[in-house]
Amino acid sequence: MEAFLTVDDLKVHFPTVDGVVKATDGLSFGLARGKTLGIVGESGSGKSVSSSAILGLHRGTNAVVSGEIRLDGNNLLALSDEEMRMRRGKEVAMIFQDPLSSLHPYFTIGNQIAEAYLVHHKVSKSAARTRVVEMLDRVGIPQADRRLNDYPHQFSGGMRQRAMIAMALINDPSLVIADEPTTALDVTVQAQILDLLQDLQRDFNTAIILITHDLGVVAEMADDVLVMYAGRAVEYGPCKEILTHPEMPYTWGLLSSAPDLTASTSGRLLPIPGTPPSLLNPPSGCPFHPRCTHRDKVPGDLCRTTLPELLPGHHREDHTKRCHLADPDTVFRTEILPNLAPELVEESS
Repeated sequence: MEAFLTVDDLKVHFPTVDGVVKATDGLSFGLARGKTLGIVGESGSGKSVSSSAILGLHRGTNAVVSGEIRLDGNNLLALSDEEMRMRRGKEVAMIFQDPLSSLHPYFTIGNQIAEAYLVHHKVSKSAARTRVVEMLDRVGIPQADRRLNDYPHQFSGGMRQRAMIAMALINDPSLVIADEPTTALDVTVQAQILDLLQDLQRDFNTAIILITHDLGVVAEMADDVLVMYAGRAVEYGPCKEILTHPEMPYTWGLLSSAPDLTASTSGRLLPIPGTPPSLLNPPSGCPFHPRCTHRDKVPGDLCRTTLPELLPGHHREDHTKRCHLADPDTVFRTEILPNLAPELVEESS
C-alpha cells in the first residue's frame, strides 16, 4: 500500500552549550491513508520531537532538522513558513499531551477552536460557532452550546483534553498526530475518544499517528508499531507481529512492564533496569546495552562497540529490528513470553 506520509532519515538536533542533543537521529517510517501507526517508547526517546517536526513546529527555534518528510508527495521541510502554516491544522493536525499549556487562558474555548476553523474556511463567525458546538458535542462535552463560552480554567483536565481533540479534528485533517490523547481521561471517556478517532478514520480515510505509553491502546488501534529508543527506531513492523514476535530486548522490556490483570496480586512487574540515556552523550554501540539483560548472549563486545543496523527480523521482511542477538525469537519464547500479560497478545490477534 502506497504511503501517504513518508519520513526518511529524519534528524532533529538541538545545539546547546554542552554539545548537540540528538533528539531524533535517522528516523524513517511510512504511513498509508486510513491506517494507524503506534509510536511507543519511554519519555525522552524522541516520539514527540519527531512528530513536532512533521508539523513544522521546530521552525524559528535553534533546532537543526534534516532529512525528508513527504505528505502526499510534498516535502514539508522544503515548504515556506506560509505554505506550512496553511497545511498545519487543515491537512495535518496534532492533539497535544498537555491541554493546560496548549490552550490560551485569556480566550474562551469556543473562540480558540473557532479560530482554527476560520483560518482555513471562509465562513461567518456564526457558522464557525455552529461547527464548534458540533465538535464539542461529538467529543463528549455536555451542554456544548453553553460551555463553549467558558475559559480553560473552568474545564476539568479531561474536558480540556477533549476540547483539544475537538480543535485538532475540526478541519477533518488527512493526518492526525495524537500525542497521548487519553492521558487525563477516565476509562469510559478514553474509549469514547478512541472510538471518535476510529470514526474519523473510517469517514475520511484519515492517517493517524498515535503516541502512547499504553500498549493496550496500541494493540487495539494500531496497524503498525514503531518502537523508539534514544532517538532511533529499534523495532518497526505490523502491530500483531511486534506483539507476538518481538525481537528487540527493549520491546520485551516494555511488554514485560505491562501489568497482567489475570496474575496473582502478589506478582511483581518486571521493569527495565536503569534509566534512559542522555541524548547529549549516548552510550557507544547499541544505546540500550547498559540496561540490556541479554547482552551476554552476544559474542564479543559488539553491543558496546557497534550500533546495530535496522534489519529484517526472522519472520517477516516488513518487521525490522535493531539488535545483535542471533536468535531473539528463541530467547523471547523461553524467557519472556511466559511472563507477559496475555491480554496484549489477545487484543492484537
